[in-house]
Amino acid sequence: MGFPEGFYWGGATAANQLEGAWDVDGRGASVDDHFTGGSYERPREITVDIRPDLLYPNHDGIDFYHRYEEDIALFAEMGFSMFRMSISWSRIFPNGDDPEPNEAGLAFYDRVLDCCRAHGIEPLVTLSHYEMPYSLVERYNGWASRELIGFFERYCATVFERYRDKVTYWLTFNEINCGTMDIGAMMETGIIQGFEGPASAIRTTPQQRYQALHHQFVASGRVVRLAHERYPQFKMGNMVGFLLTYPATCDPADVLLCQGEMRKTNWFCSDVQVRGAYPSYATRLFRENGVELAMEEGDLTDIADGKVDFYTFSYYMSNVVGTHDVEQTAGNMTFGGVNPYLESTAWGWQVDSAGLRYALNEIWDRYQIPVMVVENGMGAYDTVEEDGSIHDQYRIDYLKAHVRAMGEAVEDGVGLIGYTWWGPIDLVSAGTGEMRKRYGFIYVDKHDDGSGTYERRRKDSFYAYQKIIASNGAEGLD
Repeated sequence: MGFPEGFYWGGATAANQLEGAWDVDGRGASVDDHFTGGSYERPREITVDIRPDLLYPNHDGIDFYHRYEEDIALFAEMGFSMFRMSISWSRIFPNGDDPEPNEAGLAFYDRVLDCCRAHGIEPLVTLSHYEMPYSLVERYNGWASRELIGFFERYCATVFERYRDKVTYWLTFNEINCGTMDIGAMMETGIIQGFEGPASAIRTTPQQRYQALHHQFVASGRVVRLAHERYPQFKMGNMVGFLLTYPATCDPADVLLCQGEMRKTNWFCSDVQVRGAYPSYATRLFRENGVELAMEEGDLTDIADGKVDFYTFSYYMSNVVGTHDVEQTAGNMTFGGVNPYLESTAWGWQVDSAGLRYALNEIWDRYQIPVMVVENGMGAYDTVEEDGSIHDQYRIDYLKAHVRAMGEAVEDGVGLIGYTWWGPIDLVSAGTGEMRKRYGFIYVDKHDDGSGTYERRRKDSFYAYQKIIASNGAEGLD
């Protein structure tokens, strides 16, 4: 078992979860800056106004804004050849529709990208990773408005031109398929106008969600076409949150239900962005959900012209669905049925490394374009010993199992070209706003109450991943 020469090993982050400096150097507030902290038991809340009596953990993140040189040096020490990062839209255009970009924000990413290049690390840049300027929600109701297409085009055109010699690999929207779900639409499409309260209570209609997604598809198509026409050196990708689903039984009703869930959750957005057209099953999906898309002339051409060059996805767990009584998981990301053959993390996410191999084969067979796993990891409680060490064998075991699964997929013939572990350094959890839900190979001394020194510390998993990378996946897996 082995990985191809030139395989990209690295880690993935999002600006809103690690940068901090939320109101520094001209940056405007993003959607996530209005999310309070939460927990496994208590969902995050959205407040229209920033309240001084509440904690907003994304405001500080892990202070990557001031510590990026230290962090990127640690990534290089692990052996990263790729770092997936995002650009905060509101750091470039504070209100989203400003006539001119914020030079201080552009200069910050110049420094970060230059630092990556100095360490021999290839940046993989996500253009929209739950980073919508909050002003666009207040004044336009987010992606529910067609006007956002033009604002997004201008933002992308600005960063494409600025970083044309520093970035080759780009992703348009992070986990765009989350826009098909009630809770996912909250961050991905930003249709939260006037909402205040627990994040789990938000409700959007299928009409709102799919209309907002249509606007995102058109925007993605236009910027991919722009990149292909003006910057032929660019490689443009999509990104979906892959929620692998199994039928609970071999009852044909369960198999058909599973097929429908896979189409709606995983394949719908990918089919549009990879194949450049709405899939045939969308007609019935829209009809049964009361969806009538408002389109303008040229929309379908924009989508057709914007087919991506490579496919990327996140993979954390698998689900079970069935027409019979199925016990539900307690996981806070998705609420599928319990698979009795799998173990779960402390946050109720079922661990299924074999499912990653299965998913990779399904994706490759369907699309036949290069594939990257750009998020994979587990949130866990870490204990700092008296001597400062962190013995996270549970994370090492998870890492090794999923790397082995990817190696098997490569042997199966899958065109896998990269792997970026989610949260190579501890950061704010998107789902709960916690710091104690730690993903990183690097420990950050920040806690759920906002306290901490922000000191960085290598965990045992740091050295385990370092060994895997150094051997290109050939060693360190036993």
